[in-house]
Order: sequence, then structure tokens, then C-alpha cells
Amino acid sequence: MFAFAASRRGFLGGTAALVALLPGLARAAAGNAQLGTALQGVAARLLRRSPEQATLLGADRGANADLAGAWSDGTPAGIAEDRRAYAECRALLAAVPRTGLAGADITNLEAATWALTTAKDGEGFGYGFVGPSGGSPYAVTQQNGTYSQAAEFLDSYHRLEDKAGADAYVSRLGKVAALFDAETDKIRADAALGVVPPAFVLANAIGQQQALAKTPAGQSKFVQSYARRAAKLGLPDRSAELTAMVESQLYPALARQTAALQALPRSDDAGVWKLPQGDAYYRYNLRAQTTTSLSPDEIHKTGWEQNRAYEAEMDAILKAQGITQGSVGARAAALNNDPRFLEADSDAGRAKVIADVQGAIDGIRKLLPAISKLGLKAPIEVKRVPVDIQDGASLGYMNFAAPDGSRPAIYYINLKKMDFWPRWTLATLSAHEGLPGHAWQGAYLAEHPEVVSPVAQLIGFNAFVEGWALYAEQLVDEAGYYAKDPFGRLGYLNAARFRAVRLIVDTGIHAMKWSRDKAIEVMMAETGRARGAVTSEIDRYCVSPGQACGYKIGHNEILRQRARAKAALGAKWDQRDFNDALVVTGGVPLASLPGVVDRMIGAVRA
Repeated sequence: MFAFAASRRGFLGGTAALVALLPGLARAAAGNAQLGTALQGVAARLLRRSPEQATLLGADRGANADLAGAWSDGTPAGIAEDRRAYAECRALLAAVPRTGLAGADITNLEAATWALTTAKDGEGFGYGFVGPSGGSPYAVTQQNGTYSQAAEFLDSYHRLEDKAGADAYVSRLGKVAALFDAETDKIRADAALGVVPPAFVLANAIGQQQALAKTPAGQSKFVQSYARRAAKLGLPDRSAELTAMVESQLYPALARQTAALQALPRSDDAGVWKLPQGDAYYRYNLRAQTTTSLSPDEIHKTGWEQNRAYEAEMDAILKAQGITQGSVGARAAALNNDPRFLEADSDAGRAKVIADVQGAIDGIRKLLPAISKLGLKAPIEVKRVPVDIQDGASLGYMNFAAPDGSRPAIYYINLKKMDFWPRWTLATLSAHEGLPGHAWQGAYLAEHPEVVSPVAQLIGFNAFVEGWALYAEQLVDEAGYYAKDPFGRLGYLNAARFRAVRLIVDTGIHAMKWSRDKAIEVMMAETGRARGAVTSEIDRYCVSPGQACGYKIGHNEILRQRARAKAALGAKWDQRDFNDALVVTGGVPLASLPGVVDRMIGAVRA
């Protein structure tokens, strides 16, 4: 799962998703000068609307240094200003003549226009947060909100290198209470429209908030992160000041939000079909997340067909290992609990999982010359999902490296329970989040700022970004990584099957009115994953409708385009040309992918 700045777990929604456009827009010049100027104008406007993204991109310096001490504005006035900025950006792009554009410029303009138009299309629903990558219908959930994101953002991403960074940290911390209150106002406003998270989501979010509130202010990550880093730099100790802020401002605002969540009516209905314009809202999110016009029924059918195909491959491997009794899902479930593949439920066991993940990354790195010609360094730091947010976090996710080289890609793995990640599953996870998956995508942007195309803006396109990561899992298998590891290959197939099942359960929940329990039971039966892991996943789909469908739909389209390119090039086919052509785009809507591939084919032929 790619978590580039909150576009999925979101600091205030739409702007954060849109500013995922920035790596290319902010640095590169298009071949067409007028388009280049327009894209620069888009970048400038969007950057000012999302200080968090500016920090993640290393762009909160110079003329934008004030952004280092700020947050996005989630108040009604701030959302209105976001929409005004989007409209200005659309006008800039609409003024660019289409005649005379060639090559990547066509893709860049198509993709940027698609993103901004998608944001416009979502504005009419009037609840939650929407952007070019879809949105969440709920202001605060078990995985989404200031309570689960602000401390980790300040700890992992805020630059604290000197006095200016220290002052900006204090400035940001002093504004966290206002973030809480803006979300709380949104919770109440949406509830008045009949938009309330499911009861199980509320219970999880409230539980996490109550646990956070029990931490003494001086021991909170908000204070300790600053104190630890300031001490290393010899900066003044401002712990007393920060503690007072947390105690007198932040925690009371948190308490107000918890009270607002507790006051909401309860419903066990899991899908967005229950919301105002619920069916249209889900179709909008499917379009935004898959960048296709596929209907829920079409996606549901695809999920079942591909699920059965992967099941047959897994069955053959299991039988070859002498594991023959029960369904494929039941046999996979037994392997999840097999002591041979589990580390101890202890700090040492968790450290071993992280070491195994790093070992998988190191092993896969040796295969990269057969996968890509780019020769990227792609440094990766593996971290455990922080304990204070692990209850609501996804099982694994990646944040791209900073484009200025100041921070490597950070790969988070959720180690709440050890049966989440039996050893036979770790290599595939590492291929997806690390190499040649998300970290590889981000490394091109970080390591080639002087040549990166403006289309690198489009890393916010879920279907492409997650589709590439699934394709990366397949590339590792095709490169022979599992040649002597049948259980590892089983893990790869089970992960692919898991993504096919996502198509089934996401559409089941939101279009077919499945209950949470039914979705959990179907996913457990089909994939063999542990109940705790599946529950975490299903709850994520409930609050991020359509997002889980982007993975397999994107993967399917990449494979279709690869087959087309291979047939067209014949003896000149080299998969590295195809792979690199996709990576250097940074991401495109799936509708633009054929044009990218056509240009690759033409270049190879030439």
C-alpha cells in the first residue's frame, strides 16, 4: 500500500491527494513551453494548499519556508479555497492548445486534466473529503484523522535540523488543536446529513483516541520526538513549553472530538450505499480509484474469475508439498499458524520479522538488473507501524523517499500480531512495498529531479501505482526468486489472490449491501488469512470505498499492455524497456497507459 502523504489516510483530504502531483510539476519543464508554464502554475497553487506535502517533498524551504510551520486548512473556508485553487488550475490547463503537443506532453496534459476534473466531479457530494484519487466519506475513522497522523508526521517527516526547524515544529504543534476542532466540526456537519461511520469504525477510533489521551502529555510522541532530536542537535530544550501545549490545548481538543464521536448514532451498515447519493458516490470512487468506467458488477465478476485461477495454482503447489486436505483457503490458514513460519510474540520476534523483510529486500535487489535498466539506488528504511496507531493502520504501507534526498523511502509493517505476517509471505510484501514496487517508483523521482517528466505528478493515481506494485510482485516471481522456495511462491500467489478477493468484497460491501461479517467470512475462506488481519483490511475498505479495487484492476491493465508491446516488438522485446517506460511516468490514468506504451514501442523500433 502506497501512503504518499495522506492521499490515502488523509490530512484533510482533497488537497493532499492533489498535491501528490507535485514532484514532476514543481521541477520539470514540458517539451511545450506553454504547457510547462501551465504545469508550473498548477504546482505553485497546489503546493500552497498542502503544507504537509511540501514537507514530504522537501519543498518547505525558501519562498515556501512558512509552510514548514503550517497544516492544511480543513475548515469550510479552507475547503472553499482548495476548490478555488483547483478551478484556477483547470483554467490554466484548459488554455493550453492541444494542437502541436507530442509525446509525453500529451500524456502529461491528459493526466493532470483528468486529476483536476475528478476532483471537481467529487465536490457535489457535500460530505467527507474528495480529491483526484477519490476520497473518504468520513472525516475521522480508525485510520484517518489528526489523532492517528499528526504525531507520526511530526516525528518521521518534519525536518528538525536547526533553530528554524525547531521553531516550525513548535508552530505546528501549536496548531494541532485547531486541526482537531476543524475535524470535529466536520463530524457534526456530516452527521446532520446522515453521514456517520459504522459502529465498529467508531468503536476502534474512540478506543485509539482514549488510549492516546491516557499518555501523560510530557511522555507523548509530540513532546518526546522534539526532545530527542533537539538534544542531538544541541538545541534548547522546550519540553516544558510543548508539554503545556499538549496538556492545555491538544488534549482538550482531542477530548472534544472523542465526545463528538461518542454522541453519533450507531449503525452496523458497512457500505456507503446507505449514505446520501450512496450508489453514485461509490461509482465515483470506483472511477477515481481504478481510473476506469468499470461497473461494480463487472469488477465483482472479475474478482471471482481471477480468484479461482490463482486458487488452482496454489492448489498445485500445496499438493506438491503433501498438503492435500481441506480447501485451498483452509490449507493456507493452517500455514499461517504453522510454528515453522512464525516468530515469537515478543520484541525479539518483531525485530526478526523486520530483519527478514530487510533480507528479502537485499535479495530482490540482486535481481533488479534483469528487471530494469534504471540503476536506481532506492534506499529503504523498514519500520514498525507505531504501536499507538497500529489498531487502525493497514498491514503494510510505504511512503516515498523525499525528492531532495533528505529521507529514504520508509516501509512500515504492522506487527500488532505475529500471525499477520508468517515468514512465507514476507518476500512478496517486500516486493510490493519495496523493490521493485513502490520504493522503486519513488526512487526514480527522487534520484532524477533534473530529468523527471511533469507526468511524475500523477503518482497519486491509485490504479497505476498499486497496479505497478502488484506487477512488481509478479516480476520478482518471473525473475526466479522463488525457484527454490515453493512456500515463498505460494505467498506470492496468495497475495495475488488476496487482491482478486478485494474486488469481490469491496463491491460486495458498497454495492451489494454485504455486512461486515459476511465480507470478513468470505475473505477468510478464500485467502486463509487470520481473522484479525482480515478484519483490519475489511474495516479499511469500509472507510475507503473503491481504493482496494485499484490494485488488481491496475495490474490487469499493465499485463494487457505488456502482452501488446511484446507482440508488437517481437525479437526486439526487452521487458526492461517496458518496465522503465512505466516507472519514468510516475503514474498515469489507465486510459493514458496505451499512449505511453505506444511511444515505448516506437522508441525501441527506432
